[in-house]
Amino acid sequence: MKIYTRTGDKGATGLIGGARVSKSNPTILACGDVDETNCHLGCAVGLASGETQLEGLRSRLVQIQSDLFDLGSHVASSCNENSENVSIPVTDEHIAALESWIDLFQGQLEPLKTFVLPGGSQLAAQLHLARAVCRRAERSLVSLIESEPVADLSQDLIYLNRLGDLLFVMARSANQLVGQQETPWLGKSG
Repeated sequence: MKIYTRTGDKGATGLIGGARVSKSNPTILACGDVDETNCHLGCAVGLASGETQLEGLRSRLVQIQSDLFDLGSHVASSCNENSENVSIPVTDEHIAALESWIDLFQGQLEPLKTFVLPGGSQLAAQLHLARAVCRRAERSLVSLIESEPVADLSQDLIYLNRLGDLLFVMARSANQLVGQQETPWLGKSG
């Protein structure tokens, strides 16, 4: 299979189900943002690899990457009337897993007394970046939902919302696990 097909050279691309749309279509924008989130998570997985104290984060991130492939497929097929037959929709179980991980990691952290700046260790900074891109994917999905696709994307939206929350907690946890202090926001008086 060739990597290049030349079919997208004029700004159009194919969706699952065969429809061709502009690369500026809300479906493509949402899929791109989900893919970018997944790529940032791949960087985080690389940073966590080989570090025993980070294995709990790494293994969950790999699972999330697989989930995001399924979610992206569901979004890519959302204009197809048979979308449920060609993609794996997000389920309550996917969302429950994210919520349980949020509770797990948050239960091991000191409660926040102020906002914290994104950063700290390399892994934490990467997770904060993934969180910001995930929030963009969430906004893109809202735009797609407002354009009235055929498929119900409400579960996908909830998943991305919970994922953004989880990535924040994971970033804090990554700093804690490597002994890196978080940087508090100083506010206007700095």
